[in-house]
Amino acid sequence: MDHSSLRAALADVVAIPVTPFDADGGVDRDTYRSLLRRLLDGGVRAVTPNGNTGEFYSLTPDERYLVTELTLEEAGDRAAVLVGVGHDLPTATAAARHARDAGAGMVMVHQPVHPYVSRDGWIDYHREIADAVPELGVVPYIRNPLLGGDTIARLGELCPNVIGVKYAVPDAARFGAVARDAGLGRFVWIAGLAELYAPSYWAMGATGFTSGLVNVAPALSVALLDALRAGDRSAALEIWERIRPFEDLRAADQSANNVTVVKEALAALGLCRRDVRPPSRPLPEPNRAEVAGMVKGWGI
Repeated sequence: MDHSSLRAALADVVAIPVTPFDADGGVDRDTYRSLLRRLLDGGVRAVTPNGNTGEFYSLTPDERYLVTELTLEEAGDRAAVLVGVGHDLPTATAAARHARDAGAGMVMVHQPVHPYVSRDGWIDYHREIADAVPELGVVPYIRNPLLGGDTIARLGELCPNVIGVKYAVPDAARFGAVARDAGLGRFVWIAGLAELYAPSYWAMGATGFTSGLVNVAPALSVALLDALRAGDRSAALEIWERIRPFEDLRAADQSANNVTVVKEALAALGLCRRDVRPPSRPLPEPNRAEVAGMVKGWGI
């Protein structure tokens, strides 16, 4: 796919698939494929294996490669695949090359996990990854409110294949300023905090949003995108209200149960085990019933 096609693919619901585990604690390949097919059948056209909802930081390098390969095999030409990469630079660049060789068109670069991140160092980190895979579209994942539009603009000048930005700072005004300072049209701007932030970020220039909820209720996520595209504020906010308790539960205690709640909902539907890896933990029983009630109320 050329850059224009890749950019178009980012302006959508960008699903972050969960990584289901089997009874022995390993990646459940068959269940992963089944969940991915459910997303594709539900209208999802962009997926990010090895995202945070996929428990990126708890997977081994071999597991991350496996998830990448399973996703590309299952998605085929039905969806654009944006592979999550990160950690130290050798690991990130190796993962980006693996994604390219496996057939991916894009990589998403996780926010560097380091106690000391300078602006120039942030550029150097992303530039080295982007230069390692010039054939691929590259999307930085930004969670640092100190990174301004000028820093992102500089990265774009140095790396033409940086085509989008997943922005996950919970401040719509900040997002609007950063996007304009970096270049509203230079990058595809993705609301990286999912459905609850999608309407406000959309108003400031985002044209796509990420989603973990989509694992559970693809129709709701796709309907929200359709409402935003149509400028139907009433329909968008009706969906927003329906999903708000679920997303609030995921966001509580600095998102301690972000993945756990999604897997609990899938377990309530009989689609996968609820198991997560430390430092996440399964939900206690009262919250399990709460999640099951939410899912039942959506009529899935």
